[in-house]
Amino acid sequence: MAYVITQACCNDASCVEVCPVDCIRPIPDDSDYTTTEMLYIEPATCIDCGACMDACPVAAIFPEDQLTAVNARYQTINAEYFGKHPLKPGWDAFEPMTPVAVPQEEAPLRVAIVGSGPAGCYAAADLVTQGGNSVEVEMFDRLPTPWGLVRAGVAPDHPSTKMVTDIFRWTVSQPSFAFHLNVDIGKHLTHDELMAHHHAVIYAVGASRNRRLGVPGEDLSGSHAATEFVAWYNGHPDHADRQFDLSAERAVIVGNGNVALDVARILVMDPEELAGTDIADYALEALRKSNIREVIVLGRRGPAQAAYTNPELIALGHLKGVDVVVDPVEMVLDTHSQALVESAGAEPSTVLKTTVAQEFSERTPNPANKRIVLRFLASPTEVVGTEHATGLTIARNELFEEDGTLRARATEQTETIETGLVLRSIGYRATPVPGIPFDESRGTIPNQTGRVIDPGTGEPLAGVYTAGWIKRGPSGVIGTNKKCAKDTVAQLLEDFTDGNLTKPTGDRKDLDKLINERQPDVVDYKGWEAIDKAERERGKESGRPRIKITDVKSMVEIAHT
Repeated sequence: MAYVITQACCNDASCVEVCPVDCIRPIPDDSDYTTTEMLYIEPATCIDCGACMDACPVAAIFPEDQLTAVNARYQTINAEYFGKHPLKPGWDAFEPMTPVAVPQEEAPLRVAIVGSGPAGCYAAADLVTQGGNSVEVEMFDRLPTPWGLVRAGVAPDHPSTKMVTDIFRWTVSQPSFAFHLNVDIGKHLTHDELMAHHHAVIYAVGASRNRRLGVPGEDLSGSHAATEFVAWYNGHPDHADRQFDLSAERAVIVGNGNVALDVARILVMDPEELAGTDIADYALEALRKSNIREVIVLGRRGPAQAAYTNPELIALGHLKGVDVVVDPVEMVLDTHSQALVESAGAEPSTVLKTTVAQEFSERTPNPANKRIVLRFLASPTEVVGTEHATGLTIARNELFEEDGTLRARATEQTETIETGLVLRSIGYRATPVPGIPFDESRGTIPNQTGRVIDPGTGEPLAGVYTAGWIKRGPSGVIGTNKKCAKDTVAQLLEDFTDGNLTKPTGDRKDLDKLINERQPDVVDYKGWEAIDKAERERGKESGRPRIKITDVKSMVEIAHT
């Protein structure tokens, strides 16, 4: 019997580290690790020891004889991956961390981390684990709550994915670690002030801006960024007072990545299934009153090039009372895509995307069910309406090959889809950090393996580093940030060992004094614990994991009492 990795996989490779027979791929050193949909267990080599299941932070690994109907397909998916990528033994797992040797005259090594999402937390874990009492980590976030997109971006019906925060709890509870939540860098403290109190600063602030369509009518009422909708139903304080018109029977989502599928799923799920999650109360009530029965998800290229991952696509097919509809005409692949899918070198994930979409196209929808309609080779040209969106005009696309890449271009064939809600889900962009170089074209902080560089000279800026999406762009999943952060910390420690970091003039006590002068409403670790406890206690009353507090003032009051 083998173990099988399923949909909830976070890719942080904790399972890889503990596998005694090295049968999990891809490993962090593989070229395809940062782009893989998930990790896979080679069934013939697995010795059924269960170490991977125990180490998995999101409970995504099961013995093959305990797979549910929803996850049964992953037994085949795991095996098929190794048909394309045969297991090559001989890897010795991660090298054990070497403790940081901090000279007495430099102790402690002080590092500030701006951003408390997965990248920042993985970086903190590396530093605290390696440094012990000889390293002090100060973490900043502009919100009174930590965890970034794990709290405000992961869909409420994916509770296992949010379990990854459990592995951060040990780190943030250590004496060498300190939270400074509800502190906005650039407003309450400057970059220069951070540098004065630390040997180094790591910027791990993510990518929170949404990309625009650039079409007429995009700013009409009823046309929104999907990221805003996600933040709204997840109880993000910046979006708690937003209003979304759910009175029409059809919504259209432009883009077909995982965020688009999350939004589509939330819009058509039975609200009573969501009632047992940590979805924001006001969002739950709005969804209970929603008239939406159909969500169209638009992709500009074909089913073989869709941006969503197979685990998210497969999960759609198991929603109660919801049909996933694909017009058989949409499954007619162009010659380029057909050749890609049929080639011997085709990735199993690409083949599986077309296979699953084909299966959906062969199903007969139940007229009584709600529907998610997957459409391909379509791009928006205009949001139709006067004061409020009433429709979306789209153009039919065709694919062409350029420099070895399949690209889409619009044809003259158009149609207008009637809808009262248009959500654009075409990617994230980072926001510049005051005082730090920023590459507007890439939407990232310019860096070399995490060392921030001066764009004018190409030389590293002493003591300044970056990790996560603002380092590499919005790619990968939660666990991808583990290796990303590890690489950045390695550069930082190398610079420290080589004497390239400047000793700070202020210590932790000086920093605390400055922060309290600038932001009396700062929330520390005990304050976050109080907020967390209050949310969980509120949830108990209604059988939910938590009821989120969405008002900053209320959070601060709870944290300070």
